[in-house]
Amino acid sequence: MPLASPDPRAAWLMRLGDASLILGHRMTQWLSRAPTLEEDIALANLGLDLIGQTRALYARACEIEGGGRDENALAYRRAEPEYRNPLLVEQPNGDFAVTMVRHLIFAAYATPLYERLSSSNDAETAGIATRSAREMAYHLRHAAEWTIRLGDGTPESHARAQTALDDLWPYVPELFEADDLDRDVAASGFGVDPSTLRGDFDAAVAGVLARATLAKPAEVRGQRGGKAGRHSEHLGHILAELQVLQRAYPDAQW
Repeated sequence: MPLASPDPRAAWLMRLGDASLILGHRMTQWLSRAPTLEEDIALANLGLDLIGQTRALYARACEIEGGGRDENALAYRRAEPEYRNPLLVEQPNGDFAVTMVRHLIFAAYATPLYERLSSSNDAETAGIATRSAREMAYHLRHAAEWTIRLGDGTPESHARAQTALDDLWPYVPELFEADDLDRDVAASGFGVDPSTLRGDFDAAVAGVLARATLAKPAEVRGQRGGKAGRHSEHLGHILAELQVLQRAYPDAQW
């Protein structure tokens, strides 16, 4: 199986799907472990939204390719270097503050991404993006409310939220770095150049951090490599868990 689709549009959609898949799997790891029953259900729904986005993005990518792959092949039958998700989404859940701050960062990036992608010149992709933008706007609001509650809460919750923000901020720059694939699909009217989203992200996050009494970390060069298939040690463990049934029973039907 090739590392990436020969069609840049499909390759770019697969990249978006990889991010949603890995983060969606991370969210499912909270099932039965959330602070409250209500939040347990909420996190499960966030994970389902992300997995639903993954299926739609992968399915459209496979249609564009016109080959024999389907969304299951993309999700379960690729090796670690073939995934092109940003490093942020594969970072461990940590405590609840880590999960909420990670989700705040991702949703503040993904919301304007899908809003702009809803104007894609590909009608199917535009439809996927329109639905995803609504979902991610809710994700952003949910994560923001929890970040504010934790940051402006007790001394311990504030310290945990600030530590989470400091630890995750080095993964922010990668979200907005554009490569040739990003620029090509944006120039064609199909996709979005992520470097154009940083202003929307900063505005959304700044308001949340101010209300949460959290200090924005200093900008650093950051951790990168996900777009090139270079991942942290965490992705291999995620894929081992995610792919175990497909690897053991590759032709199983259900």
